[in-house]
Amino acid sequence: MKEKVLEKATELFLTLGFKSVTMDDLAHEMGISKKTIYAHFENKTKLVEESTSHLFCRISTGIDTICALQKNPIEELLDIKKFVMQHLKDEKSSPQYQLQKYYPKIYASIRSKQYEMMQHCVVNNIKKGIAMGIYRENLNIDFVSRIYFSGVISIKDIKLFPPDLFPTNKLQDDFLEYHLRGIITPEGRKILNNLINSNQE
Repeated sequence: MKEKVLEKATELFLTLGFKSVTMDDLAHEMGISKKTIYAHFENKTKLVEESTSHLFCRISTGIDTICALQKNPIEELLDIKKFVMQHLKDEKSSPQYQLQKYYPKIYASIRSKQYEMMQHCVVNNIKKGIAMGIYRENLNIDFVSRIYFSGVISIKDIKLFPPDLFPTNKLQDDFLEYHLRGIITPEGRKILNNLINSNQE
């Protein structure tokens, strides 16, 4: 039952927001009593903490699986973006904003884990791209990986990028293309253009 509560809570938090969803909402949605939820989670903060951790682990495992496929680095980043977007439900409720505002300690902990995971993934991606001749060989890898992480976090700031002006999917696509066009070689550009064109068909 704990796993089912976690799954449903994560889904509701992503769809409606961490602040918006109450324990009553969750109990009603699942057709169970609040007492059943509290048997597994002592309070809402604990539920938020475990659901964010649960989601982070699921996404990390999926990213590791994509990286293990050894695709070319450009395709790898496009696949990771697509996978993450599917699991974050397009973030219609700006869950990161609510998490940061109402659960700052949980947000800080998750952000730290995100940074470690992404740093490892992006550094490997850049090294592979340089070795294959599709990323520029003179790149400062540490700089590029940190700027990329910084951008991923920044585009989720709804004050900087209001959703009515910057729809989430389009914003993610634009940011990734912006990142890639800054680091690819002419050979990489051919691959990127082909992938973008094939995705639009």
